[in-house]
Amino acid sequence: MASRPKRRAVGDGVPEPPGAPAQRPEDEDEGDDGVEDEGSEDDASDRDDEDEDEDAALVGEEVTVDFEAFAIADGDYDGVRRLLRQLFLKAPVDTAELAALLVQQKHVGSVIKQTAASGDSDSDGDVEDEVFGFISLLNLTERKGTACAEQIKELIVSACEKSCERGTAERLTELLSDPGRPVGLLLSERFVNVPPQVALPMHQQLQKELAEARRANKPCGRCCSFLLISKTFVEAGKRQPATKGGSQEAERLLFANAEEEFFYEAASLRFSYSVQDDSAECLAGRWAFEDAPLRPQRTVMLVPGASMDGVMEKLREHLSV
Repeated sequence: MASRPKRRAVGDGVPEPPGAPAQRPEDEDEGDDGVEDEGSEDDASDRDDEDEDEDAALVGEEVTVDFEAFAIADGDYDGVRRLLRQLFLKAPVDTAELAALLVQQKHVGSVIKQTAASGDSDSDGDVEDEVFGFISLLNLTERKGTACAEQIKELIVSACEKSCERGTAERLTELLSDPGRPVGLLLSERFVNVPPQVALPMHQQLQKELAEARRANKPCGRCCSFLLISKTFVEAGKRQPATKGGSQEAERLLFANAEEEFFYEAASLRFSYSVQDDSAECLAGRWAFEDAPLRPQRTVMLVPGASMDGVMEKLREHLSV
């Protein structure tokens, strides 16, 4: 499947437009006696100003890029791990083991890559093979005892204990410990310049793969609920409201992956915790929303399996192109 989103060029790596003035050879900058021609410094300054104006014009220029989804494979390990580190930051989660488990699950999961026809690739083909995003699922119940699965459960239970009422943390612990009601960790990560429209076919494909795994009795097939850890932001300086039953009231959340708001609405348990101290490893740049600085968070959502059809319907309604 392919989509035609756009990403913004940001100066570096933007090709020079046709008709741009070529650099003058060095011997044209000097007179016959080796002394610079009069006014050459002014000419050079004018050229520098022109170059700066052209560079400024290129910033913000839209470049069309085609993305295509591929089945996850062993060669995607580095790209998947890089995106996992973007999610977990400095949290004590073994992203190396987690990435290895995800790429080993050949029957579940997809990656987003740039198509060769986009015309924005390096000569050696490295860009064409770069992972711009991925989607997959790790069944935390099936992976009980695996280091990364246990670390993720400890991370979110600890965050829940600090952010929610005691009863909510106890409920979450029970859900994660019940072998009869498997919980799947749904991971959908991508670079910030990849638009949300790619999420619809990715989620649709994942649900098909999970249904097939369920029919074939393969790993990941049976999930009674889906756990998501979403990158979110709130306005800096605002107090985080108290939680009741795990729901966060009257708080305006900005989702890095916009479509995850639909999972948030369907969640039976949800809470957020700050990652402000870990944000040094966040994507470069100062995040702002409506001219207000933002505080980075992670929002945990537990979505019942019975609610997934409704979530998928909303994704189709809002993301179809």
